[in-house]
Amino acid sequence: MKTTYIFLTTGFEEVEALAAVDVLRRAGLTVKTVSVEDSRLVTASHRVTVEADLLFEEADFSDAVLLALPGGTTRLNEFEKLKKLLLTSYEAGVKIAAICAAPMVLGGLGLLKGKKATCYPSFEKYLTGAILATDQPVVIDGNIVTGKGPAFALEFALTLAELIAGKAKRDEVAAGLLL
Repeated sequence: MKTTYIFLTTGFEEVEALAAVDVLRRAGLTVKTVSVEDSRLVTASHRVTVEADLLFEEADFSDAVLLALPGGTTRLNEFEKLKKLLLTSYEAGVKIAAICAAPMVLGGLGLLKGKKATCYPSFEKYLTGAILATDQPVVIDGNIVTGKGPAFALEFALTLAELIAGKAKRDEVAAGLLL
């Protein structure tokens, strides 16, 4: 079964990560949270501690359909193994998603060159080579999805659900959320 992996690091934005986990699981999709820290316990930006399903070193990403990066911090940009995974996965056609500050990781890797992208205000300078679409809450360009920030976490998550499971499933989950 294809799996979505959502990466957690100290200071991640709770609503961005957990809205994606929640919406994708409501859509019946397999989702695993992955800590890039030395512990499965990861403390988010507002002092909520979450237990990830896996440590990065424990994960086998061969079944990945989507790799998702929540924002809230720039720390994900410090993990070279994650960046290598993003590059090889992108080349293999895996969908890559990043919201808030996290698109900076993709920009630094050159994955946004010539692609439309959005991000949290003031992070535009890190979207190297991107065609800025920061007036949009969620942007899809090829197999990359970017989101603006926490206010758009549900829209971002529903977009991911639609990409993987289709519009009917997105609409079903949205209706269950009273959206």
